[in-house]
Amino acid sequence: MRDLYETQRAMRNLRKAAMQRGVVAVLDVGSSKIACLVLRFDTSAQRIGGDGVGSLAGQAAFRVIGAATTRSRGVKFGEIEAMQETERAIRTAVQAAQKMANIRVDHVIACFSGAGPRSYGLSGQVEVEGPVVNEQDVSRVLAACDVPDYGDGREVLHAQPVNFALDHRSGMNDPRGQIGTELSTDMHMLTVDATAIQNLAHCVKRCDLELAGVANSAYVSGTSALVEDEQELGSACIDMGGGTTGISVFWRKHMIYADAVRMGGDHVTGDISMALQVPMQTAERIKTIFGGVLATGMDDREKIEIGGDTGDWEHDRRTVTRSELIGIMRPRVEEILEEVRHRLDAAGFDHMPSQQIVLTGGASQIPGLDGLASRILGQQVRLGRPLRVHGLPQAATGPAFASAVGMCLFAAHPQDEWWDFDLPMDRYPARSLKRAVRWFRDNW
Repeated sequence: MRDLYETQRAMRNLRKAAMQRGVVAVLDVGSSKIACLVLRFDTSAQRIGGDGVGSLAGQAAFRVIGAATTRSRGVKFGEIEAMQETERAIRTAVQAAQKMANIRVDHVIACFSGAGPRSYGLSGQVEVEGPVVNEQDVSRVLAACDVPDYGDGREVLHAQPVNFALDHRSGMNDPRGQIGTELSTDMHMLTVDATAIQNLAHCVKRCDLELAGVANSAYVSGTSALVEDEQELGSACIDMGGGTTGISVFWRKHMIYADAVRMGGDHVTGDISMALQVPMQTAERIKTIFGGVLATGMDDREKIEIGGDTGDWEHDRRTVTRSELIGIMRPRVEEILEEVRHRLDAAGFDHMPSQQIVLTGGASQIPGLDGLASRILGQQVRLGRPLRVHGLPQAATGPAFASAVGMCLFAAHPQDEWWDFDLPMDRYPARSLKRAVRWFRDNW
């Protein structure tokens, strides 16, 4: 735990150094594409201090000055599987983005979607030492949180205070400077498979880059695809990527739950490839141009030429109706959405005051998906695009770039985490075996 804490603090310091230098790159390491955006920060316009401890700790004005994407290689289910191939793909994306920006980048902040994320709700309580709450009291109450035994081979990726209460006055963002005697906090902790982070860090290092931060893709996608009211009132962001579908739940502007389903758009492409006996590239083209999940009467008459270059005339001039294609795609999309609903139910999403669901990510662009999703997940479903950020090329404004844009916001508006406070050494969190509760269902 101590090593992890130091690693995260070191990364935060690297990020601050990069922002003072004025340039940092963000990297979205996905199963189907790797995207790199180069950001230039206006250090003179930097504004420190946000809405409180748990929200925006320091904000900086930035613009995108370089952008590039490349087909992902060596990444499966959002995790690195073939180191050299992934290294080559990252180098390609970073070099192309650097060329467009006409500047060299040393520091990158990366996000990934796999590694089996697990959410925990923690709570802690301390007596305030002085008349008013200060930074040390906040550090002590965070250190007082009971950390569950989350298992060997797991690491904490995010540990964010999402609520403070002072003498039973709950819902506070920042208790510092307020008078009270008893301070308590609720914290959301996200753990992932440690080897996935280590592989990513090693891969970035092999590309001669410094890793200045890591984040969960579902979390950053939520920050870019959900509007402010949705983050405040309670919403879920479903980030449908190529290899995984990320789930994040937000409430009171904080992520309070995250998970991932190990299925995505590539699995739909794989089903088309197997059913029609065509290569994956052909299946991807057919899915992108003709795909859908809701059939109409017209689709029986719409013939799609499969094509091919096997040399077998009969095989290469086959056709399939659009309704047959929908019949291949729909079961897999339904399976993904059913699994997402199962995860949301386990998280107690149905207890939230608002139950807005926003679909984003490259695979969310399948025609008719919003209609099918509203049947399976609930009525309030919309398709989400990432926020517009300065300098972002038109080609990078679609749902497929939700996590890349979210990483820009993550770099410019970091949310305070556990490691941003000097936790007292004597109260350093021991791994207690107390079971973590889904506290947002019970407490609020």
